[in-house]
Amino acid sequence: MRLQESGEMYLETIYVLSKERKNVHSIDVVEYMGYSKPSVSRAVGLLKNGGYLNMAADGTLTLTDVGLELAEKIYERHTILTAMLVGLGVDEETAAEDACRLEHDISDQSFEAIKRHMKNKMI
Repeated sequence: MRLQESGEMYLETIYVLSKERKNVHSIDVVEYMGYSKPSVSRAVGLLKNGGYLNMAADGTLTLTDVGLELAEKIYERHTILTAMLVGLGVDEETAAEDACRLEHDISDQSFEAIKRHMKNKMI
């Protein structure tokens, strides 16, 4: 099942939050994303049903192997695209916002080319 952009955003958020803290709960996602509790609850349910997310009895959210793999891919795209745009002279805030939009639509082929270019530039 291919996730829509919003589902990818939730996975990326849970991934980022899990790097910052031991346990991630829906309320953390609400606060980080600025969405309503019902919206986050619905998204969490869809991600659970899709096999991307688990929820423990205490409400702790964890990414499944499939969810983690996708979240890492999205996060990598975000960080590399942001770095590329900043390197081109775009301010960090705008670069991060634009990278957020690009990360969901860019083809694997184009992203891999950018990634190689950025890696070669750093060597």
